[in-house]
Amino acid sequence: MTEEAQRVFDAIDALKEIADPTERARALGEVLKAMPSQNKALKEARQAAVSEMLAKPDASLRSVGAELNISFSTVQDIMKGYSGSGSKRPKKTDAEA
Repeated sequence: MTEEAQRVFDAIDALKEIADPTERARALGEVLKAMPSQNKALKEARQAAVSEMLAKPDASLRSVGAELNISFSTVQDIMKGYSGSGSKRPKKTDAEA
């Protein structure tokens, strides 16, 4: 895990350790309330980073996937803005099938 990612998880763990239950509940509530917009922003930032990687000469879905330790299809999903299970993806139209 990268150092930056570990700091985020350490901060979340620190919230759970706040001694006063009122302060702990408030702090956790603040984070939970902001998470949906943060998740969207993080996904968009990841998509931009992957796009930059794919813009490099000789880059491919497979080479970027190998660099990130994910499958090429996951790289493709990131670029299309998909997340979650395949059941949540838009269905193909007759023209696309």
